[in-house]
Amino acid sequence: GYYADRWKEVLIQNNLPTKAYFDTSDHDPFCIYNYLLDITTWNKNTRRGFIRVKITDLAGKTVESEMDSEAATFQQYRRVKILTGFYQDLDKISRISLTFSTKSLIGPKYKLRILQMRLKSLNNPER
Repeated sequence: GYYADRWKEVLIQNNLPTKAYFDTSDHDPFCIYNYLLDITTWNKNTRRGFIRVKITDLAGKTVESEMDSEAATFQQYRRVKILTGFYQDLDKISRISLTFSTKSLIGPKYKLRILQMRLKSLNNPER
């Protein structure tokens, strides 16, 4: 890692294409593994809320997303892309589960019906 006040100086010094991730965790090794969640919903009515993602690998190890997403608007048959991140990177994902929340204590609870979902690793785009 680099000190925040010297990152640009260190990266430019190399004169090579460089990936720089500025979302970090407070746990060693301080990196967050970024994923792009691409969702198409099936609800007839528009829903607005937040998504939390859990992924499970073939060995049964589960990690939950650590980045709080911004509120997204989900409309029927429209794609929504959400950046999410995890403290650990799982190689062979066997299961993905989502939790949808409006973060409202009053009012009805809504379900979000998913027509299609894709989770793409930004750290390892070949996956």
